[in-house]
Amino acid sequence: MKLTRVGVDLAKQVFQVHGVDRAERPAWCKRLKRSRWIAELERAVEPGAEIGMEACGSAHHWARVLQGKGYRVKLIAPQFVKPYVKSNKTDANDAEAICEAMSRPSMRFVAVKTVEQQDLQAVHRVRSSLIRERTAKANQLRGLVYEYGLVAPRELISLRRAVPEWLEDADNGLTARFRALLAGLYRDLQRFDERVRELDQEIAAIAREHEAVGRLEQRAASAP
Repeated sequence: MKLTRVGVDLAKQVFQVHGVDRAERPAWCKRLKRSRWIAELERAVEPGAEIGMEACGSAHHWARVLQGKGYRVKLIAPQFVKPYVKSNKTDANDAEAICEAMSRPSMRFVAVKTVEQQDLQAVHRVRSSLIRERTAKANQLRGLVYEYGLVAPRELISLRRAVPEWLEDADNGLTARFRALLAGLYRDLQRFDERVRELDQEIAAIAREHEAVGRLEQRAASAP
């Protein structure tokens, strides 16, 4: 059995594969357990064959693993696979659709991310999530103090200055219970600020590392 192309439908526990031979005949359609799928693929598919997957979930991880074993990996955006699903959406039909989509000359593929690129993407995603949570916390704080007759500034930097002033003002009508609640919200904001600063420093460090690597590569390329 000489397989030239294999489509893989990724999942958490069981992967579906659909492989075709040089005559485009289905020759290997199977469900493989996550713990054994790479080993079984190596037994059935020779290095140099094309392995295709949708660019989602753990696809970049598995792509790097397969590339390390000598396979040519093609990642496809899910929306470009969908038109090739011939009937009802099942794991087997999805794997077949991936296998067919990757054969199209005009298909656009997704570049496989390096571990460093995924690290940077993860940092940015976490930072974005923290900023959304911080914004929600600030809006919650603004809404609560408004019910006590205090108008909170729109800018976050001004809000940070305003809260301690409200807490210290004994004549603004805030109860002891609400002051304790407001102090807790302020601490929440400070924790979000600290986490965002940490990630900003991490992003800056990654940028410096990449810049240093880029300079080394340029010097190596210009060396006689």
